[in-house]
Amino acid sequence: MPTDGGSDQIFELQEQVRQLKEAVVSHAVVDQAIGMVVVLGRLTPDEGWIVLKEVSQHTNIKLRNVAEMILIWGRTGVMPAEIRVALEDALDQHGPTQIPGAPPER
Repeated sequence: MPTDGGSDQIFELQEQVRQLKEAVVSHAVVDQAIGMVVVLGRLTPDEGWIVLKEVSQHTNIKLRNVAEMILIWGRTGVMPAEIRVALEDALDQHGPTQIPGAPPER
């Protein structure tokens, strides 16, 4: 029969598995968003990663959440204005482009 230490170890292992599963999903979301940024800005994957990080830093929104919003935009065409502006700014620094459906430049 397992002792209390055994059940503690099982709980800890279950928590590690949960965290690993969450990390795998998060990684996939970020990778997909990088892919969209790469295509949109005609960038390398490394540049796409940099753009995603810059958008996260300039909006003070977690990287994974920025990535999710970019994926939602890909499906729906809807993107929060602050993400759109930060994304356009970051893309302008790494290769001039305009996001399809963006309002005309001022």
